[in-house]
Amino acid sequence: MYLVLICFYVSNVFSFSNGIAYDSFTGTTLSKDEVAQRIKDNTTFWCMNEIAPCDPNEWRRLDGSCNNLRNPLRGATHTPLNRILPPSYDKDYKPRKSKTGKLPLVRKLRTTLLSDGQVSDQVFTVLASTYLIFISSDVSNAHDTVNYVAWKPYCCTPKGKDDPMCAPIEVPRDDPVHRYSGIRCLNLTRPLTFQDFGCRQKNTPPERIQTATPLFDMSIVYGNSLDKALEGRKFEGGMLKYEVEDGRVWPPRDINETCILNRKPKETRCHKTPSVEVNSIITINMMAVWFWRNHNYIANRLAKLNPCWDDEKLFYTARDINIAIEMQIFLYELLPLMAGYENLIKDGVIVYNGFRDIYNEAIIPQMSMELPLALRWAHTMQEGTFKMYNPQGEYVKQVPVVDLTVRTGFLAVDNNMDYLTQGAFRQPSAKAGDNIVDPDMAERVVGYAQPSQDVFSNDLAKNRLMFMQPYIKYIEHFYGKEITGFEDLADFFQPEALEKLSNIYDSVEDIDLLAAMWVEKPIPGGYVPRIFYSILAEQLLRTIKSDRHWYERPNRPHAFTFEQLQEIRKMTVARFLCDVGDTVTQIQPRAFQRIGPGNDLVSCDLIPDMHITAWKDNSCSENWNFLRPN
Repeated sequence: MYLVLICFYVSNVFSFSNGIAYDSFTGTTLSKDEVAQRIKDNTTFWCMNEIAPCDPNEWRRLDGSCNNLRNPLRGATHTPLNRILPPSYDKDYKPRKSKTGKLPLVRKLRTTLLSDGQVSDQVFTVLASTYLIFISSDVSNAHDTVNYVAWKPYCCTPKGKDDPMCAPIEVPRDDPVHRYSGIRCLNLTRPLTFQDFGCRQKNTPPERIQTATPLFDMSIVYGNSLDKALEGRKFEGGMLKYEVEDGRVWPPRDINETCILNRKPKETRCHKTPSVEVNSIITINMMAVWFWRNHNYIANRLAKLNPCWDDEKLFYTARDINIAIEMQIFLYELLPLMAGYENLIKDGVIVYNGFRDIYNEAIIPQMSMELPLALRWAHTMQEGTFKMYNPQGEYVKQVPVVDLTVRTGFLAVDNNMDYLTQGAFRQPSAKAGDNIVDPDMAERVVGYAQPSQDVFSNDLAKNRLMFMQPYIKYIEHFYGKEITGFEDLADFFQPEALEKLSNIYDSVEDIDLLAAMWVEKPIPGGYVPRIFYSILAEQLLRTIKSDRHWYERPNRPHAFTFEQLQEIRKMTVARFLCDVGDTVTQIQPRAFQRIGPGNDLVSCDLIPDMHITAWKDNSCSENWNFLRPN
């Protein structure tokens, strides 16, 4: 049993049978009367968190709470985001205006700065953009997308004019795609805020509300609330619930059928997992299935190694390893390719080897508002069509990605999961940084759900609706350079890109953060935009400093030993797919990069694996001779 740590307790704080009530926005404890009022107002789900007392020696909690012992709520869901720079509002908390009166239309900006087309990247595979999107889903949420796709699809109709949540995108009459279609509006809603759910007064500055936990804890797989997370556990051998169908392992089936775009009668599978977002876009769906399987793969190996371990220890150890693998692959394999190894070493985002402990309890675990926005840059390298291959590398067919959203059943028929898995490391991604984006992503990203949608215009509109400072303010913040005219940006853009910006923006102070990232020069030694890199590096360092359970810490609860951490460091995305990918028996060692000379396909037997024996518990009495370190 865990010891109970209660350093401070006020008598009028409302205590549940197993926890204390906190205000989700302020992080302060609530009295009985305040809780009663929340119940009466029906605001408990969004505006209040119930948290059991913290134990400094417990595992990482499933709901993210108690990561910071001084501030038990911070790290949990429905807590406010941090900002690198303060918000920029107009009157009545409306998006900022141009220095000369009006900013360019977001759709006009998108079609000016980004052209529709298809160009294959010569470095990266689809797996690279897929992994970036999955990482983004770990610290952000889809409820804003669900809002405009499912809850409020009418913002371009007269009804939408009377709905303050609607924020439709105007399509100009000279639009290169829609000038003859008759479409003059793209449906969109404002980001949901604490004010929308009654957590804060309407006359206060709007703050976006976040369903995901603000830490890289794989909440997209394990869930972000205790009740949902418990539903996913098998409570046997440390495993998550699973089903086997036609030889493939899946998360359990959702009999309520929330995958509304499944094509019946053939497509029937829908996942029932602690995170409802697993069934959303196909890239998140596939990654979540792989990591779901990986948890059970690790748990089974641990159970064979340590037969005296109970379900609880097996589950939390497997989860801890699974989360560490997710971040090891992201930090030490994908990011060095995209952002430059030397940059990451110089800035302290990664280390050469061994442990590191820069934890600072004074820094509360929060995600910056800027990071989820910056990660939307990954849409520019996302392919709109997935090519499918058999295990022999022979092309089978292709399918538009936009037709697979909320359509999990597609994965379970006709060997599609096998073919998509093979395609993930065989197909090149869309070219990064060429200012050309896939037409399906630019014109019909939600498939048949709405007449037309442009993910890039949506992203840029959200840039403004999230009240981001102008791009030049981030240049001043990260580089200490004052920008007074377009000519001062010559180091950050190619001449043709800077000319486009100066032609469409009246003032250099008007340039939107995300619009600039679309056309900005890459960081030296990498492929991602310079400000994208700066935002990501700052957030990762904040996370490492504020996450009490960060996997590289030697002094955290249930920390890895040095030997165990060295085994984690062996993991690559190639090894990961060999372990859990369908029909993957050979793969290129650097699977985020295209197959070619020096990165040829090899047998999975030749891909280094971590030795699970590093987790051997000598107190378990068993004969280990039959185990091989695989």
